[in-house]
Amino acid sequence: MSKTEILEELPKLTSEERREIRLKLTELDGDGWQDAADPLTQTEKELLEARLAAYESDPDAGSSWEEVESRIRSRLDAPLHQ
Repeated sequence: MSKTEILEELPKLTSEERREIRLKLTELDGDGWQDAADPLTQTEKELLEARLAAYESDPDAGSSWEEVESRIRSRLDAPLHQ
């Protein structure tokens, strides 16, 4: 099956089938999201450090995984134009 054929079939899938495909693609990509040739900028590093410090000072201030997952899933299932 060609890439064009795959892309044409995607809209015909259920949301659960598309979710499974997203998970499989993430699995196949592994941790390759961080390109060694494109390291974090100083601003990005500072932001990560600040967020880690905020978490360490009050670990209960954030959302649980269940809450985060629910928000993500509701956005994925929502229409594109709201």
